[in-house]
Amino acid sequence: MFKRMLSAFGVGGPSVDTVLDSPHATPGQVITGQVRIQGGSADAHIDQIVLSLVTRVEVEHGDHEFGGVSEFLRLSVAQAVRVAAGQPVSVPFQLPLPWETPITAVGGQPLPGMTVGVRTELVISGAPDKGDLDPVLVGPLPSQDRVLDAFGQLGFQFRSVDVEAGRIAGVHQELGFYQEIEFFPPGQYAGRINQVELTFVTNPHELVVVLEADKRGGLFSSGGDAFGRFHVSHQDALNTDWASAINQWLAQVAERGGHAAYGNPAFGGQPAYGQHQYGHQPGYGQHGYDHHDHHRGSGVGGVVAGAAAGVVGGMILGEVVEEVFEDDGGGEDFAFEE
Repeated sequence: MFKRMLSAFGVGGPSVDTVLDSPHATPGQVITGQVRIQGGSADAHIDQIVLSLVTRVEVEHGDHEFGGVSEFLRLSVAQAVRVAAGQPVSVPFQLPLPWETPITAVGGQPLPGMTVGVRTELVISGAPDKGDLDPVLVGPLPSQDRVLDAFGQLGFQFRSVDVEAGRIAGVHQELGFYQEIEFFPPGQYAGRINQVELTFVTNPHELVVVLEADKRGGLFSSGGDAFGRFHVSHQDALNTDWASAINQWLAQVAERGGHAAYGNPAFGGQPAYGQHQYGHQPGYGQHGYDHHDHHRGSGVGGVVAGAAAGVVGGMILGEVVEEVFEDDGGGEDFAFEE
């Protein structure tokens, strides 16, 4: 990112440039970098340097939906910083990514429309002066990657992805939003299921996989949504036959009526939304899943990466960021912090 002059000081004031040590990260990781300030024509005093993590969030209000920028982490990294005329000042920082941070890249390719960024804010004489947004490519954890690969193996086709404001019933969340990755179902379920939405809720010890299937109504059956919820440790997720578990859940959804919820006792899952639990899914290792049998090219990484490349085309991530977060003051700004 180019250096930006601090507007509070006017012409000849200091400029600021936030540099990340690496733009790649995973949920739960600590981002490191430096806030570099170059002194202007006169001495300057900055009350506080604040970094925040922001992303784009969709909010439903009645029959309408609108989007805004959500600040979901805010951290002061320095106070009372004196910048001498013409002299550089570098402030190192560490910024922890929450475990529920949305995934913005799969297989090294950015997801279309998804952005997480580090925003720099300098408080000068009590007034905030917002700086540039530095994008972070947030990739999936290994446990999340196994689930995504299973979607690819089963023949799901990536449709879209967004972040929704709200909370999922029966699941503990630290943040006030969740990410939904939407897929078209495999061919054998065409005509019975419109789409399947995948949500990860993650903490240091556990991965919660939430599935929602939009059932298509027929002549003798009603449509509706069906839910599945699987709780598993990160280590056990690496040894789980997710393709088999997801496929069996989907088969149950297709055979039964709408508005049902399906838990998974083998995964420690509970019935979602207080509904009844149907059937029993395979437990860990029951199908002898081979760690080396799956390949990124055949998994959902290839599907999503291809879709991202097709939608984003020749645009670079920085241009996507500018489009999504252009003019912080002109759009809605949310704060989802605990």
